[in-house]
Amino acid sequence: MVAAVAGCSTTDDAPEAAVPTPEASVAKLCRNLDKVLPQELDGFERNDPEPSSELTAAWGSPAIILRCGVPWPDAAADSKSNPATVNGVEWIVEELDSGAQRMTTGSRLAYIEVTIPEDQVSRVGAGPLVDLAKPIKKAIPKGIAD
Repeated sequence: MVAAVAGCSTTDDAPEAAVPTPEASVAKLCRNLDKVLPQELDGFERNDPEPSSELTAAWGSPAIILRCGVPWPDAAADSKSNPATVNGVEWIVEELDSGAQRMTTGSRLAYIEVTIPEDQVSRVGAGPLVDLAKPIKKAIPKGIAD
């Protein structure tokens, strides 16, 4: 599995994120999601990562990173991960060794991963997931992704 990378590049202040490589049907759903994502997330302005892709988005600095079209997370089988449902969207919540949190949707035809950097975890709580619930429900139907 490819992990999200958040930070500053050497050329500008844009965050960086690895771009997922899902199958075409999932990529189409992710492009639909990109069209309805908010410009502001829990008070942070959108600041899309490099390389530019419709499969990734970011807000704030240090950036909250969204990647669409990721594989089902190994953490789903880990007893240390926590399931959560926020405004009708199911998530697997992981505490990363770095202190960051990574949440991945479940029961959707495309899996979406949101990584909140350590500096933001205690400040934002579930706020970003609340803001993302409506666009996710609008763009990514319920179901089990292949």
